[in-house]
Amino acid sequence: MRERDVNDFGRPSGSQVWGVGALLRALADALQARFNPVTVRGEVSGFSRAASGHCYFSLKDEQGQLRCAMFRRAAQISGLDLRDGLLIEVVGRLDVYGPRGDLQLIVESAKPAGQGNLFEQFMRLKAELEAQGFFDESRKRPVPDMPRSIGVVTSLDAAALRDVASTLRRRAPHLPVRVFPSAVQGEQAPLALCQALDRAYEHHARTGECDVLLIVRGGGSLEDLWAFNSPLLVRKLAEAPMPVISGVGHETDFTLADFVADLRAPTPTAAAEL
Repeated sequence: MRERDVNDFGRPSGSQVWGVGALLRALADALQARFNPVTVRGEVSGFSRAASGHCYFSLKDEQGQLRCAMFRRAAQISGLDLRDGLLIEVVGRLDVYGPRGDLQLIVESAKPAGQGNLFEQFMRLKAELEAQGFFDESRKRPVPDMPRSIGVVTSLDAAALRDVASTLRRRAPHLPVRVFPSAVQGEQAPLALCQALDRAYEHHARTGECDVLLIVRGGGSLEDLWAFNSPLLVRKLAEAPMPVISGVGHETDFTLADFVADLRAPTPTAAAEL
């Protein structure tokens, strides 16, 4: 094998040394020359819309995910009601976002391509549980105007708990509040939430306290909130001996826990306001 000259750092003599920004620009140029435009099909995940009107989300399938940005003009032209779980087909150009070194797709047009797997599962579960009467308006109970004490089911580490505690201290500083901690995300979360609810129900039966129960967590993607779509949790909430207020996610997020609860609040803070 022919020997090569190397410098003191083991780099072949004469090879180019790249600056980070220059290398990222070169990668972006190579991607644009090789792939653009590109058509991609995937399920929307982690959707958010900035105040500017620009949309940010990931497209995913079983094998991976790709960050996407869709600027306001393109979003307006598409007319799509983008949301987590929607299966779409987009045309765009691959780019590298320099400040983070992220590969991203700049979406220039989008159209529906059916429903994503999670969204389909959500709609199927909703129809099944609705047919079983869990969401009937006739089983909803009024929330007392002057509760004697409140129970809260959420994670001890959640920002939602801080928001609820701050709101309750401001609005009802003398109202006793008891927290029943639980995981709110992940495979074990549905069971953990049901166990926390059992503790709340037992405490209410033993002491008469917690005549209103809040079940809350902050916003997230459809996957992040999936524990609150568990049929196990829906059935457990339906057993509640006290009125339940659901405050899960943001105003545009809906979970099956919202439908079975006696009252749905658009956010955890709003749940405490009620």
